[in-house]
Amino acid sequence: MPEHASGRPLVTVEAVGRKCPLPIIMLSQRLHEVPIGAVIAVTADDPAARADIPAWCRMKMHEFVVEEPLVRGSAFHIRRKY
Repeated sequence: MPEHASGRPLVTVEAVGRKCPLPIIMLSQRLHEVPIGAVIAVTADDPAARADIPAWCRMKMHEFVVEEPLVRGSAFHIRRKY
């Protein structure tokens, strides 16, 4: 299995302390940094991210993989589909 096909993020977008819609904007600007099929993570502590990131994934047809709790906020893992 290629490294990028694992569930581990290749890139992490640090958005802790940023309010909606900045975590989504930062994610969309950096998604191209991972190959198709790879996972990118966004760290965020804005409570809106819990709903906004999975909704963005559905709208953009990328796969929302998991929300991983962190000491501050969560890491949201997204698999790039195209």
